[in-house]
Amino acid sequence: MKIQIHSLKFDADQKLLDFIERKVSKLAQMDDTLMGAEVFLRLDKSDVQENKITEIKLELPGSSLFAKKQCKTFEEATDQAVDALKKQITKQKDKIRKV
Repeated sequence: MKIQIHSLKFDADQKLLDFIERKVSKLAQMDDTLMGAEVFLRLDKSDVQENKITEIKLELPGSSLFAKKQCKTFEEATDQAVDALKKQITKQKDKIRKV
């Protein structure tokens, strides 16, 4: 699975990029039909501490899955987005099995 990471309006350090790649690549173990993932890292301009946004889009044959989370750190937002995508993958697999 190919993973593209885009940090918008800032430069993400290598440690963060490695963390995200490791987390997102684990999703491929759940579904071997995953073709790719795009991760967008954004900083919200609001004054609240939870201004880090992670958006993950997964490409599947015939469809795509998306999750967006906002937290205090990119690591926490990535964890939550990956958990949301795990639930979506499980739901989609259950639908396919019922057909």
